[in-house]
Amino acid sequence: MQQAQNELGAFLRASRARTEPTDVGLPPGGGSRRVKGLRREEVAVLAGMSSDYYARLEQGRERNPSPQVMEAVGRAMRLTPDARTHLFRLAGLHPALTSAADRDLVHPSLLHLLDAFPAAAAYVLSPAFDVLAKNDVAAALLAPLDGTPNMVRVLFRHPRAREVFAEWPTVARATVHALRLHAGRFPDDPDITGLVAELSEASEEFRELWQDNEVENLTRAFKVFVLPEIGRIELTYQTFDVHDAPGQQLLVGVPEPGSASAAAIESLRAPAERGAATA
Repeated sequence: MQQAQNELGAFLRASRARTEPTDVGLPPGGGSRRVKGLRREEVAVLAGMSSDYYARLEQGRERNPSPQVMEAVGRAMRLTPDARTHLFRLAGLHPALTSAADRDLVHPSLLHLLDAFPAAAAYVLSPAFDVLAKNDVAAALLAPLDGTPNMVRVLFRHPRAREVFAEWPTVARATVHALRLHAGRFPDDPDITGLVAELSEASEEFRELWQDNEVENLTRAFKVFVLPEIGRIELTYQTFDVHDAPGQQLLVGVPEPGSASAAAIESLRAPAERGAATA
């Protein structure tokens, strides 16, 4: 419980630092401010509570905040829906999902669905961002990164990650924010906790992003791949939750119709289709 409260305090402080006074209708502080973002007292006023009570929340001394209090704090700092949900979980007010024993098993119907996207890159991720299944296009896109099945490890430890992901900083930031959201949803998942511990030690860039305490679902994203002999491939990704396997996500990346990226995807499909025809 103490760890959860420490996590709650860290998240509140980080969120407060990111909230500019003008974002919540307060006058800008200019050079008179000693802290970045909002002061504790300002959050307390905006949330309709005493400064002492809010200070106890951040310090972990208030261990049983009500849903109404957390809602008021989230509203005061204009938290996004994802961030507000994360806030509730850290306060122990939203039931954290437990990691199922079969969380890494992909349902056969989902495996069939992957092949229903022949002109798109489609793959399934575990709560810890292991690639559990992928279609032929996704396999071709990720081929230069073979040997590292976890996408977070790929981004921060694979020597070719920055070569393949043309907009690496954007992809890395979004992935870490989504991983932190999963860590709140699955606090008992050893794959997530082990991954965070490993990368916090091995990668300064990961550690800095993790300490930002930002959370956001992957939902929709724009990714640019650069492959040898193929070149630049631009895809718009949409992410879907797999409801019968909480924490699993299906990602589908599609190119703009008629674009050079669409032609590149066709060239990636061709070898796989020739192989299937001769099998």
